[in-house]
Parts: sequence; structure tokens; C-alpha cells
Amino acid sequence: MKHTLSVLVEDEAGVLTRIAGLFARRGFNIESLAVGSAEQGGISRITMVVNGNDQVIEQITKQLYKLINVIKVQDITDVPCVERELMLIKVNASSSTRSEIVELAQIFRARIVDVADDSLIIEVVGDPGKMVAFVQVLQKFGIREVARTGKIALTRESGVNTEFLRLSETKV
Repeated sequence: MKHTLSVLVEDEAGVLTRIAGLFARRGFNIESLAVGSAEQGGISRITMVVNGNDQVIEQITKQLYKLINVIKVQDITDVPCVERELMLIKVNASSSTRSEIVELAQIFRARIVDVADDSLIIEVVGDPGKMVAFVQVLQKFGIREVARTGKIALTRESGVNTEFLRLSETKV
């Protein structure tokens, strides 16, 4: 199972290297990793997606807490969150397919950020499921390149679980 971990660390040189080394030594794979400044100066938030069962995640959490610069580790997989990812995708776009691609981009609330004679670069922001769906609809045109940031997430203070709301809306 994929787990999303939110890790607060002191913003110092080498912290990310130590975390990556910890994962490498234990044979764990980091599927997605995003790092940025947190709400407090001198603190960074690392959001990572890792594969593993509950015991593996518990072991990873314990090992992370042993690192000097780690302040807080939280498994936010089952916690109501706002999750986003940024993707740039370069797709083949001939004069005959360009309008259809632009229309699909509008449906996904994506933006065209570069136009060339035979391609488009599209920027899309959303939850990871949206990224997968967008890639699937663009496959038929021929995807040249994809760059993704990886997931970032913050827990919802409201406690509203959007996954639960989506499921309950489909049942009505």
C-alpha cells in the first residue's frame, strides 16, 4: 500500500541526503518526494510517498525520528488532506489535433504554457488521480515528455474527508 508521509525537518545542509541514505540502506523505495519551506523559518516540509504495509511504515517512522534534524513525522495516508501535484506534459499536436488537445486541457483545468509547430506543453495541477487521467486521455496524441513534482499535502483542519464526500456523491 502507498503511504504519504509528512516530515518536518530543520532546514540544514545534508538532511535530505541522510533521509535518502536511510531509505537506501534499508532497501525502501521512495516513490515520490517533494521538499519545500514550511510555515516556520528554518524548517522544511518533506512530503514523500512510500510503498509498504503498516509495519514497514512504523519502522520507517522510527528510523526517521532517530535522525538528528527530524522534528516530526506524520503518516497522513488516512487523514483528511488536500493533495496536489504539478505536471508538465509535452504532447504531439498537429494542426488537425491541436483544437482537441486544447479542449481536453480546458476540461482538466490545465494551461497551455508553450506552443510549437508540432507540439504543446501543458501545465496541470491537481490530485495524483487527475494526473493519471490526463496522461491517459493524451496518450492517443503521443506524449513526448512528462515532468512531475510529486505529491504535496497538508492535513485539513476542517476534518472534511474529500474522498468520503466523493464516494457518497456517487452513491446518491
